[in-house]
Amino acid sequence: MPNATDRAGSDPTGHAIDLTTLLPLVRRAGGWEGLRAALAKNESGTIDGAWGSSAALAVATLARSVPGPLLVVVPTVADVGPWAEDVAGFSGTRPAVFPAFDSWPVVSAKGRVAPETAARLRVLQSLSPSPPPLILAPVAAVLQPVPGRDDLAGRGRKLAVGDTVAPGELGEWLVARGFKRVESVEYHGEFARRGGIVDVFPPDAADPLRLEFFGDELESIRSFAAVSQRSLDVRTEIVLLGLEDSSGSHGRSSVGFITDYLPSGSVVVLVEPGDLKEQAKHFYDRVSDPTGLFGVADTFRNLMALPTVAVSAFPRPSVEASVHLTVESVERFSGNVNRVKDELDAVAGEGQVLVACQSEAEVHRLTEVLKAGKLAESHRVRLVTGHVRHGFRLVDSNVVVLGSHELFHKDLLPPGVKAGALPKSARKIESRAIDSFLDLADGDYVVHIAHGIGRFRGMRMLPRLRNSEFGIRNENPDDVEVDAMDPKTAVEENLILEFRDGVMLYVPASRIDLVQRYVGGSQLQPELSKLGGTAWGRKKDRVAEAVRDMAAEMIQIQAMRAALPGSPLPPDTEWQAEFEGAFPYRETPDQATAIEDLKADLMKPRPMDRLLCGDVGFGKTEVALRAVFKAIDNGKQVAVLVPTTVLAEQHARTFAQRLAEYPFVVEVLSRFKTAKQQKDTIKR
Repeated sequence: MPNATDRAGSDPTGHAIDLTTLLPLVRRAGGWEGLRAALAKNESGTIDGAWGSSAALAVATLARSVPGPLLVVVPTVADVGPWAEDVAGFSGTRPAVFPAFDSWPVVSAKGRVAPETAARLRVLQSLSPSPPPLILAPVAAVLQPVPGRDDLAGRGRKLAVGDTVAPGELGEWLVARGFKRVESVEYHGEFARRGGIVDVFPPDAADPLRLEFFGDELESIRSFAAVSQRSLDVRTEIVLLGLEDSSGSHGRSSVGFITDYLPSGSVVVLVEPGDLKEQAKHFYDRVSDPTGLFGVADTFRNLMALPTVAVSAFPRPSVEASVHLTVESVERFSGNVNRVKDELDAVAGEGQVLVACQSEAEVHRLTEVLKAGKLAESHRVRLVTGHVRHGFRLVDSNVVVLGSHELFHKDLLPPGVKAGALPKSARKIESRAIDSFLDLADGDYVVHIAHGIGRFRGMRMLPRLRNSEFGIRNENPDDVEVDAMDPKTAVEENLILEFRDGVMLYVPASRIDLVQRYVGGSQLQPELSKLGGTAWGRKKDRVAEAVRDMAAEMIQIQAMRAALPGSPLPPDTEWQAEFEGAFPYRETPDQATAIEDLKADLMKPRPMDRLLCGDVGFGKTEVALRAVFKAIDNGKQVAVLVPTTVLAEQHARTFAQRLAEYPFVVEVLSRFKTAKQQKDTIKR
């Protein structure tokens, strides 16, 4: 690794430095040439001494050393995400992920293709003619069969721009192969036709396809977003797959093993073979019906029919070609921003350090934090954007590799999420408000504006009562005969409300504004009001007086606040920009608007008074954090009050992680703290 400079992430010639620069250092370990020669002769080998993120580095190095693709098998589904991020950082190429079905036999929504089926088919289709260099799979995924290679190829239909295809005939072909015709495609296995346009969502596609015809000539093929309908990319040809047993689990279709699809020159990597066999047995034993699964012994026999490399943390007795890596763990950091420079200096010793940060903003911020340390002064630290799950030391090269989250005990970004990227969200579902009486059920409590609390007892067509907005009837409404077809009979739909002593009140639907759903906070059943009594009137008068008192108090408070001078904060500092840039997601439009309005309030010469509303998970905490940071960045102290002890602990963790790289102290006052700790916090 070249000597570091003041400019993070570049060498003295100005060339960019990233995690891929570690590959030549790993190749210095003895045995690589022997391993490559053994694999070329269809023999197997081992790489030991590799664990955590260093194992992913070893695999990325192996991928550069062999001509064909690598099928990397990891023990569990939970390992896939972190491994994918590590391998992508070290190799510079994101691996294809071959997922496992969560359950077996495969269970999916009626008439729909399981998401895992779609993802597995995409990987299988990608293996020819230009396979990805790395395919990552949990061992459960290779236990589960795939459609036979010849069978899958035989049931596909190739379409190219310029072909003559009748749209109606294509629709019949799709229906015959399990597709469902709908008005608008949303899910795999659906298609829609509107004149000369056919939309289809194949089981192996990431997005639906739009086929546009002029008569029977296929004029264009393009993919589009199912939600927005926006075009994504243009294709010249496609292969449509039918839905017949796309999982390869049961039915008439032949089944195969994933290695059937791998081209010649491929290599299988088994990460911790002992763990793989244990997890394979565990999955096989816990499924309700193992019919259709490959047995554990058969699975490993199929995998090892190809050249195989076993990657493990500990040396394995073997006569195969072996690479021995010398990798050590790294001491745990305190997480204190004021001590991290000295701790990093101590960890590095006389060696060099490469720190993988989660965003460019974090690179800039951490550069400021570390610039006064010995490492920075001697140009022996590099800060790059990337993903390192667990830090390690390459002993032979005297290089320490760390993830920035390890320095401050921060959470690593979720697998697949890049800093500044918009998080995946659930499909948008539009809804509308429903009139309250349509949502009422028999027995629900309601409030009549003039008579108080009653019970809703349904709707009924009744003769209209003249010169009255509502009426009290003693007769049973079921005994009232109404001929709605007789023009001489004036009828109207009524809400039936029951009050105390079984008295019924009939409110015409035209006066529904007089009735509201009861929304009392008590979990006890409310007492029904007495129709014609005075108690409800007295209660309304008391409430009206209390509301007037509260309004007067609020007006007085607002007047006092308006008379007080505020403490306007200055415009955003560089730290504020760095802090906001470290947010791992792109702000939603509503978030961005709220943040700008909130910061504008803070810069006005009067006390801020703003209410921020939003549902759970809509980003209110981050908006609050922007305000908190702006205040403490300008020497203020901030108190955050929350309704429960659990929320206090959750917010404290979030605030501490987001502010970890800054010299700001976060403390908690709750019953989880001792009296001494609380007194000390209050004193400070």
